[in-house]
Amino acid sequence: MTADLIDRIYEASFVPDLWPDVLSDVAAMTDSRGGLLLSTREKSLSWTASDSVYGAFDEYLKGGWFKRCGRRVCLLEKAHSAFLTELDYWTEEELEQNDIYRDFFYPRDLGWSAGTGLIMPTGDHIVISVERNHERGPIEDAHIETLNALRPHIARASMIAARMGLQTATTAKDAFAKLSIPTILLDLDGAGIECSDEMEKLSGSLMWGANDRLVLKDADANDMLQTALASLDKRSAVQSFAVKNEEGRPTHVAHLVPISGSAHDVFAKGYAVLVLNPLDQKTRPSVDLLRSLFDLTAAEASVARELGAGLSVEAIAEQGGVSINTVRTQVRRIMEKTGGKRLPEVVSLISNLVLPH
Repeated sequence: MTADLIDRIYEASFVPDLWPDVLSDVAAMTDSRGGLLLSTREKSLSWTASDSVYGAFDEYLKGGWFKRCGRRVCLLEKAHSAFLTELDYWTEEELEQNDIYRDFFYPRDLGWSAGTGLIMPTGDHIVISVERNHERGPIEDAHIETLNALRPHIARASMIAARMGLQTATTAKDAFAKLSIPTILLDLDGAGIECSDEMEKLSGSLMWGANDRLVLKDADANDMLQTALASLDKRSAVQSFAVKNEEGRPTHVAHLVPISGSAHDVFAKGYAVLVLNPLDQKTRPSVDLLRSLFDLTAAEASVARELGAGLSVEAIAEQGGVSINTVRTQVRRIMEKTGGKRLPEVVSLISNLVLPH
């Protein structure tokens, strides 16, 4: 995984013409043939793919295979916070009997993939996958780890690309209109350059400091924003975090997305875009999904889910067959990444973000 690839992933957030090449490079890291990005919202569908698999997936969609195939449904239903392969939800025998694989993928020397699904509170459903030749065999665990390391960056970038309908913005105002959620363009010092109309409705959550510097009224969220801004070029800080209201309830998940490469043509003088993803209290995302939003590891997401369900640290350790110290370490990391100062505060945050299955 290189810094250059991560920069290009973020560049593709606002310049979707770059996605085919980005997906090709991600696929190459896993010895796969190509990659696919697909998003749906209500009845609309947007997608793009590497040139090497574009023709096959064009047939897949136009030929009606997509509507019948259970792969996307499995990824989204699991809402898992990692990349999954076919063998995570089917046996090899079931695959051999699956008519989509038997009659569509296998004749085109496809059929092994690693994908991840995102169900965003804005109503966007996103699937990202790498597609490997069937003859090559299943995607190995080491390659899944590579994909999972990239997943938080891909999730942030694809969320923005999906909101924009995979259409290139010509100006910042055009990008804001396509996103249609609270968004602000910041300079290197955190000063606001331009913002969407939706930001004006959030006066209760933010204010402007000296030199037009953005300040979030949620002190924990503001600390994380300032830390992320200070180290954004190194990708060393958490770039997604919860923003709470005065009652301490999460109302948004903030995503800080760096302006990279040709995206500067859209956002002149901009250093980063802050996107505030609203959390509808009726459609809160699962903790598994929030792994990508809070950059939690799979193990941390699992512990977070149990905390939200009311289990103690001791019970989580016993249930998982690990030491109490291991769980306590994971809890500390969860607190750092979610901006919580005390465990009850973090438990309240998580429990308010869990969807009943």
